[in-house]
Amino acid sequence: MPENTALNATTMNPSVTPPHDLGLQAQFRPAEPGTAEPWLLVLMHGVGSNEQDLMGIAPWVPARYHLLSLRAPHPMGPNAWAWFQFGVAADGSRIINPAQEKHSRALVEQAVSRAATQLGVPASRVVVGGFSQGGIMGLSLLLTRPQSLRAALSLHSRLLPEVLPEQAPAEALQGRSLWVSHGTEDAVLPASHSERIVAHAATLPLQVHSAGFPGGHTLGRQELDELSAWLSALV
Repeated sequence: MPENTALNATTMNPSVTPPHDLGLQAQFRPAEPGTAEPWLLVLMHGVGSNEQDLMGIAPWVPARYHLLSLRAPHPMGPNAWAWFQFGVAADGSRIINPAQEKHSRALVEQAVSRAATQLGVPASRVVVGGFSQGGIMGLSLLLTRPQSLRAALSLHSRLLPEVLPEQAPAEALQGRSLWVSHGTEDAVLPASHSERIVAHAATLPLQVHSAGFPGGHTLGRQELDELSAWLSALV
């Protein structure tokens, strides 16, 4: 992952009050001062990390975006958190704690809604996603509560079959966008997981951007450069 660069909101833009009472711990970087109709990007980290991690990509987040990085609710160790517990079966399939996932998804939706309301950003200018397990959460929120956001990011992630029974009607996803990316040498969540996401998204009225990048289960400069351009194009 890129080096962490957690930023001080009041130093960068003292006119913006960081969102509070979100129900989850978070770090915040406001949009550039004077931005008309700012967007909101909400990011979620992977298993065993925390809200500081994805603040490291702040230099690639366009200045028109407020950036909010959330901490997962389930502790794993010192400064290590998860959105839900999971295990790997003998056949290689993954088993999750569905109650934890559903509870975390509700907390994320609440945090996104509260932050957007406090910042004056409508759902049509909200992007939610993350890396690995954080990307699972963003994709699941898009599929189940598309009215909460404009687009989602699924970075080196996968589709949860447990979420599909809760999927919103296809027409509710009209006009939404999805970024899907993976590392070509990722041994944690191989490219096949991204392919399954793209195949499922093809059955829905989603605008999908899918790409693979050299490397493993991490974010590199080429991927971040292209993601930055995609976020700018949304605006």
